[in-house]
Amino acid sequence: MRQLETVNLTPEELEAFRLTHYENLSQTDAAKKMKTSQSTLQRILTSALTKIAEALIEGKAIRITE
Repeated sequence: MRQLETVNLTPEELEAFRLTHYENLSQTDAAKKMKTSQSTLQRILTSALTKIAEALIEGKAIRITE
């Protein structure tokens, strides 16, 4: 099996993605759960979505990092 290139997703990015896209919370409610501002949540989520899209489009693995 070939070695896949990876995209590194932080636990914070994963949580923002999980809350908004899996739990279907609004960004405002997700930000409250993460104890951050809505604008910070949006920045984290945008970063996560960009990385996830890169992995899907370019066939890369997703690694959750610390």
